[in-house]
Amino acid sequence: MNPIGGLNPKKERKPGAELTEPAPVRWLLITVALAFLALFLLLPLAAVFSQALEKGAEAYFAAFSDADALSAIRLTLLTAAICVPLNLVFGVVASWLIAKFDFRGKSLLVTLIDLPFSVSPVISGLIYVLLFGLQGWFGPWLSAHDIKILFAIPGIVLATIFVTFPFVARELIPLMEAQGRDEEEAALVLGAGGLQTFFRVTLPNIRWGILYGVILCNARAMGEFGAVSVVSGHVRGSTNTIPLHVEILYNEYDFVAAFAVASLLAMLAIVTLVAKSLVEWRINRDRQPAPGNE
Repeated sequence: MNPIGGLNPKKERKPGAELTEPAPVRWLLITVALAFLALFLLLPLAAVFSQALEKGAEAYFAAFSDADALSAIRLTLLTAAICVPLNLVFGVVASWLIAKFDFRGKSLLVTLIDLPFSVSPVISGLIYVLLFGLQGWFGPWLSAHDIKILFAIPGIVLATIFVTFPFVARELIPLMEAQGRDEEEAALVLGAGGLQTFFRVTLPNIRWGILYGVILCNARAMGEFGAVSVVSGHVRGSTNTIPLHVEILYNEYDFVAAFAVASLLAMLAIVTLVAKSLVEWRINRDRQPAPGNE
């Protein structure tokens, strides 16, 4: 008997016991989640492919034989091929520096890495216009030396690098901080050098985190619109990426071609989600303790 109120105390929950809601509540939450996914994810995705195939497969594939479409695809792939490796190198170096070392200005570096998340892509594009435009800080010098940054591939690459460079670093920093420094310090004590420690100890522990960040970075690089729209100049067949080409086709009321090209980005999103899920599964599996080591 409970001395207060004369009632038996509630049974203590056993460690590891699952916390569950009543069945109606669970089904309600599941229904709401599925309805939200269907309305905001599956329905728009189905609409893209439905509009793209509205006039048949022949019209769908004809949209990709256009010279402007092929140019947009090549430019998008080229931009991603430049930006992703550069962001990979920066992300690994920055995360290694932040997670494994203490230095003055560390918090400032973390803040700068997060800057593209807090700045509109359009604003970042305008910053490059102010820097490299004809009336910008470096515009007269660039014009005098016949160097084109804006309305050319270099401007598109710079704008894309800016909006995508946090992705790899933000995936690796918490992962490397959680792993700590014990293994690296042990390797150094045993006589390993800095690079040897990195390639033999640090890199194997973060390989799946790197792949996760690269997947997200590549998806954002190929789908970026705002910053690229400002610095590209919309030169058809020259500085239009896939998202910009879709906008032009849509504004010209060529809906089938617009949705056909947009389906490439939709398929990229699907592939990204699948790859992201596989990497998450592998990361979670690697984190589970081996049998007998718990």
